[in-house]
Amino acid sequence: MPALPAFSAPWRDRAGRLSGLKLGVFLFALAPGLWLAGAYAADALGAKPITALLHGTGEWAVRFLLLSLAVTPLRRIANFPKLILVRRMLGLTVLAYALIHLGLYVVDQNFVLTKVVSEIVSRIYLTIGFVALIGLVVLGVTSTDGMIRRLGKAWPRLHKAVYTIAVLGLVHYFLQAKIDVSDPVFWTGGFLLLMGWRALQRFRWPTNPLTLLGLAVVVAFVTAGLEAAWYGVASGIPADRVLQANLAFPDMIRPAWWVLALGLTLPLVNAARLAWDRYGTGKGRKTGAKATAPHAAQGRPREAVAAR
Repeated sequence: MPALPAFSAPWRDRAGRLSGLKLGVFLFALAPGLWLAGAYAADALGAKPITALLHGTGEWAVRFLLLSLAVTPLRRIANFPKLILVRRMLGLTVLAYALIHLGLYVVDQNFVLTKVVSEIVSRIYLTIGFVALIGLVVLGVTSTDGMIRRLGKAWPRLHKAVYTIAVLGLVHYFLQAKIDVSDPVFWTGGFLLLMGWRALQRFRWPTNPLTLLGLAVVVAFVTAGLEAAWYGVASGIPADRVLQANLAFPDMIRPAWWVLALGLTLPLVNAARLAWDRYGTGKGRKTGAKATAPHAAQGRPREAVAAR
């Protein structure tokens, strides 16, 4: 997680000015929670409303976690450096939904804390989810400017634990889904796209539209294989039947196709950015390396800009 500045309204930048980007992300972060609360108040969550709230908050915690991990790839692929300003907000949103998720589980267990602890210890998917939550709390606590100064070079290494936390969160998502894992498969495919981009960066592969297209296709195939393997292990459904279902497009759109569609947005965005850089006015636009300079000038710790 990036650093927390001194308290200020979340829709303002460090200079105290209204930021349209931050305001939009703040409202977006609130929207799922408000919708769930409204649906609960309107008795529109079915026969088990607490269970529906429990699942909803957990799913949104995973989604916002992946959105926070998407900030760095998107700001570089789209040459939109200001996205770094909302990464902190997205990270804290993940923590908020995860804590609410745990709180709802306590409610679902009728506030019997001994039972809550017993269930977390005895059920592996709850244990995994709880470990992920503890990791999020640690990242949240160490996301202040003061903690960054105290931890020094250890801070970026600590906050790379977010990748492990994301894996744990996705495994928890898979295990609690039990029968239909379409949503966990899709979001796992999204995570693989993000990690694939990071692998390209690590090994210094050019991230042009062609390599991003290749990444999208490879991850889509891996996602299809992952879904087939999961059903094969968890339910005994032959893997070839699941793979055939993936090829039944458009009769049945499996998660791998949606992951492919998501992945194809990356080369499209990258191509649009390159076209703009070549043929657009380009006024005030800078390279990714120079774009972080204003944040440093505003006193933002360097590690907070570079991390993840």
